[in-house]
Amino acid sequence: MPLRMRVQDKEPIASALRRFKKLLERSGLQKELRKRKHYEKPCEVRRRAKLRKQSAIRKASMKPATGT
Repeated sequence: MPLRMRVQDKEPIASALRRFKKLLERSGLQKELRKRKHYEKPCEVRRRAKLRKQSAIRKASMKPATGT
């Protein structure tokens, strides 16, 4: 999936770089590259997902209930 970005003639480099970083973040390419940098065994992926799920449940239960 190629990313394309046009830079205007008199656009400062700093603003073009900022736009490029946003484009890269929105595309999810950077996240995918970090994920593929090191191989992770399937059992480790499942374990991490399970821990993330438990953490979310714990955070939700710790949050004070707002109501009437």
